Amino acid sequence: MKKLLLPLTVLLCLAGFHTEAQNRRTPGDTTAHPGGAAPKGAEAPKSSVKPYKDVITAKAISKSGLFTVHHVDDKWYFEIPDSILGREFMAITRYSETPGGAGIYGGEVANQQTMRWEKGPDNKLFLRTVTLISIAKDSTEPIYRAVRNSYLDPIAAAFDIKAFGPDSTSTVIDVTDFFKGDNQVVSLDPNDKRRFSLGGLSPDRSYIERITTYPINTEIRTIKTWTSSPAPASFPPMPGAGRAFPAASDAGAVTFEINTSMLLLPKVPMKKRLFDPRVGFFADDYTVYTDDQQKVDESTFITRWRLEPKDEDLDRFNRGELVEPKKQIVYYIDPATPKKWRPYLIAGVNDWNKAFEQAGFKNAIIAKDWPEGDTTMSLEDARFSVIRYFASDIENAYGPNIHDPRSGEILESHVGWYHNVMKLLHDWYFIQTAAVDPRARSMKFDDELMGNLIRFVSSHEIGHTLGLRHNMGSSSTVPVEKLRDKAFVEANGHTPSIMDYARFNYVAQPEDNITEAGLFPRIGDYDRWAIQWGYHVIPGTKDEEEDKKILSKLIIDSVGHNPRLFFGTESNPFDPREQTEDLGDNSMKASAYGIKNLKRIIVKLPDWTKEEADTYNNLQQMYQQLFIQYQRYMFHVIKNIGGIYETPKSIEQSGDVYEVTPKARQQEAVAFLNEQLFTTPTWLLDKNILNKFSQPITESISDIQDAALGSILSAARLQRMEIAGNRTADPYSIEDLISDLNKGIWSELSTGKAIDSYRRNLQKSYTERLIALLDAKPGMSISFNGRSLSVSQGEDPMKSDVPAEARAALVSLRARIRAAIPGAHDALTRNHLQYLADHITDALEPRK
Repeated sequence: MKKLLLPLTVLLCLAGFHTEAQNRRTPGDTTAHPGGAAPKGAEAPKSSVKPYKDVITAKAISKSGLFTVHHVDDKWYFEIPDSILGREFMAITRYSETPGGAGIYGGEVANQQTMRWEKGPDNKLFLRTVTLISIAKDSTEPIYRAVRNSYLDPIAAAFDIKAFGPDSTSTVIDVTDFFKGDNQVVSLDPNDKRRFSLGGLSPDRSYIERITTYPINTEIRTIKTWTSSPAPASFPPMPGAGRAFPAASDAGAVTFEINTSMLLLPKVPMKKRLFDPRVGFFADDYTVYTDDQQKVDESTFITRWRLEPKDEDLDRFNRGELVEPKKQIVYYIDPATPKKWRPYLIAGVNDWNKAFEQAGFKNAIIAKDWPEGDTTMSLEDARFSVIRYFASDIENAYGPNIHDPRSGEILESHVGWYHNVMKLLHDWYFIQTAAVDPRARSMKFDDELMGNLIRFVSSHEIGHTLGLRHNMGSSSTVPVEKLRDKAFVEANGHTPSIMDYARFNYVAQPEDNITEAGLFPRIGDYDRWAIQWGYHVIPGTKDEEEDKKILSKLIIDSVGHNPRLFFGTESNPFDPREQTEDLGDNSMKASAYGIKNLKRIIVKLPDWTKEEADTYNNLQQMYQQLFIQYQRYMFHVIKNIGGIYETPKSIEQSGDVYEVTPKARQQEAVAFLNEQLFTTPTWLLDKNILNKFSQPITESISDIQDAALGSILSAARLQRMEIAGNRTADPYSIEDLISDLNKGIWSELSTGKAIDSYRRNLQKSYTERLIALLDAKPGMSISFNGRSLSVSQGEDPMKSDVPAEARAALVSLRARIRAAIPGAHDALTRNHLQYLADHITDALEPRK
């Protein structure tokens, strides 16, 4: 689960990058260095630079590293070697400790920037933030100057040079006030300050706790206090309107402990691997300019760790032998993690070694307990990747990464693990498998079962930190009946990718006798293949463009022979193969099996949720989870109506990228809904359950029916069906859809049966949805391409056949209702039909 944070949490680290084109000094400009000559006729400025020994006195406590750090009395100094001036580094700011109550936790990223140091005039040292938007590929070409002139990086801070190093190859600056203060580049993101209702920084309650330095990074730990006031109350509460900390009410201030890691980026960026939409990796990008272009190039590349064979193993690697990488990927377990869950988190990480073997590496990744006695290590140190454990009631986990924006090289990752993710795992497993697994039939699982559930989520989140996106299409490659095949699912799993949101095998029936091996997700065929595509080192190529051609051929050959390697994006709103929480290649068949199991579970809920002294909270919780699962099945099916398959291809592959969902599949979807949803699902309305926790004042069945109709009869879906009909020989038309819905929703008009309250509500909802289409407005759509979100407005329904089709449907429906009124034998049915007939007339023929 990735914190979306869609949430998704999406999700990408788009910090910037710089080229030397952005350094505005010209060759020979001496004004930027103290040793340079002043302009003729000008009086040389009085220098504030002191001898080194007068600044870094005998009292100094010094430590060498990326920057040599000196602590003199209450002052902190950086001594910055000239060799890293102009070199890019990342400043990654994390919360170390946070106030409670606003949903942020120690270990989470607060801010990140790419920066570089450069000498300025008047004995200044500048700190520039670097924003990578465009680069010129060749500094000898004229277009290089155009890029330089159009992309100047801002000066984030200026420091007086206090001294030069003893050998004149380094510069000393005072960083005390910079890190104590509220400087955006090493502090909280401004949006977070607004979100948390933070005011000004209180200098008397803010200080530097310590600064430590290492060969490639310097770590700054600060305590910062901001004034704060409670967010204004709103009724009803407005999501995202502000989340003030409870401490704001108690003290009028909040205090954070913050750690900023200044991490030097590689001098030579890692070779990029260019993004391909047929394999699911997160991506970054920038624009590339050259003189010989006829259009600009967008360089889009995946995020991945730098895995390379050792020099002495290169020949063996090229022969196909497994070798260990130069540098292993290492994850540490937060020492705040309960000890009994640590082995399962570790196992979830180590499970990825099988995938890396397909890329040619053995022992490529490992998880370890944090060495608690080692005082030289810090959980916030950007050299270390950590699974951070949060004391939180949030039911989630997420797996981000920090990467070099020039190349996509992943530098480190801190997985966020919320304590209450175990509740989510319990509820999923209970509702999806209790019909077939007796271990799921309680409110508290044994440690082994919960541990294995944790292991599955650990593997999923680590997959994200390796660069992998969700593959929501993976489960669609498995025939539904294979999900009931014990030998098949226990050998292969119920989905080829742990990066899918396939959860657990809810299709399996009790008589199938499938064990945990066929119920749980695991790292599968697609995951191993994706790691191979992203991480295998290609020998003998000169650049990433040459790699791209080789990798494209690999995709064609591999996916062509094994459909289980299909990648389906997490953001396609139209493809019914790409859905969250679904299973199998046919939503209707899979959902029918799922409902069979829900019917088995619901009658046992009172027994399976029973705990001493419980006041039916457990029963309510699990009934609600069961209802949510049922609702998921309905919307899995709905996505088939007006569906469009999208299968990215290169020109070497045959077939279309876009295909309309077959008419028969769409008709099957409507028939399913007529049977399972629009025919009142009375099995969900067990009074012996509902009367234990639910007052009879709301009706969930009507709510889900109304939501389903709102989705099916949305202007956007109907427009899509109209346009798609022009691209297929046998379309499923709006008229076909209305006709098929009428067969289920209005069956009483031909049978003369009394219409009960559930059906009356359904029919009123249907009528209102059609009336709304007479004057429909354009909708909005959101898409995600692996690196950015985009929002677009749909076509205007009034420029389509949708209003006309809705009008025709209402005219026909009114005629049928009027014809049925004389045959209605009970007053409620008769009054209901007369009301609808009049209501349709008012909509079609509004009074002046």
